Amino acid sequence: MSTKPPEMAWVEELQPELTAYCYRMLGCVFDAEDAVQDTMLRAWKNWDSFRNESSPRTWIYRIATNVCLDKIRRSKRRVIPIDLTDPAAVRVPTETLPLADWVWPIPDNAIDPADVTIRKDTIRLAFIAALQTLPPRQRAVLILQDVYRWPASQTASALGTSMTAVNSALQRARQTLSRANLKSEALNDVDAEVNQELIDRYVDAFERYDIDALLELFQEDGSLSMPPFVMWVSGRANLAAFYEITRSHCTGSRLLPTRVNGTVALAQYAKDQSDEQLVPWGIHVPEIRDNRIIHVHTFIQPALYSRLGLPTKLDLTI
Repeated sequence: MSTKPPEMAWVEELQPELTAYCYRMLGCVFDAEDAVQDTMLRAWKNWDSFRNESSPRTWIYRIATNVCLDKIRRSKRRVIPIDLTDPAAVRVPTETLPLADWVWPIPDNAIDPADVTIRKDTIRLAFIAALQTLPPRQRAVLILQDVYRWPASQTASALGTSMTAVNSALQRARQTLSRANLKSEALNDVDAEVNQELIDRYVDAFERYDIDALLELFQEDGSLSMPPFVMWVSGRANLAAFYEITRSHCTGSRLLPTRVNGTVALAQYAKDQSDEQLVPWGIHVPEIRDNRIIHVHTFIQPALYSRLGLPTKLDLTI
């Protein structure tokens, strides 16, 4: 059985930054990690064909880009709810879309530390959603040029095209983003650092299920969404009604801290049907401006819990 050549050890070290790149391209941590594994496999199989035609990093990114382009051709554009519909009249949410339709968060520990410090703005959920509006090759060019700050010559080598084509694609990508007019664009203007006292108050209010205390933490036009449910609500009055509708499910929940997309997140555990234990429900990602919540994404996807290293259940007595 063949083994990986020792010269390929450096490829493994690129995995966190490749995961962040593929996540920006694909909008889903699970797809991104699959793409990185596929990239590693292709690199291993094609190592003998690599003849220092370009830098090793550029060669690996060329493979990763091709893997991502293949995946995008077979999929729909991923979105977040506020870019898909208008806010709804408050009711029990029922309509869902397949998991493959949504942008999902990525754990901070899955990506390059530079992506959660230096490039934090380009890993935020609103930016990831905006990237998905771009045609695939424009998306790759914009990420390599505007996020990673590659020279046009290196981007051209990674994409197997000319510098002229790269510069043209970058201009079109920037124009497309400027005209996208997504509701989620408002979520790009958030506090640089999350106020931990605000997060602590949110946890306390939610675990006591004190709706009035929760509402005090939101701006007047604050909103909430819950992928894979299509419906989202906006405004304190609608939030109050929504929290009241979901009281029976959420009362007694606990929130555990975690981190996704370069920001604080909270993992909700709700009572199961037997009321004997707490089980995963949704990952809350608050978006904060001027020390008030402007939106809470609640991602209802149990697979995220294991990927975040969170427990699969909690004892009610803890």
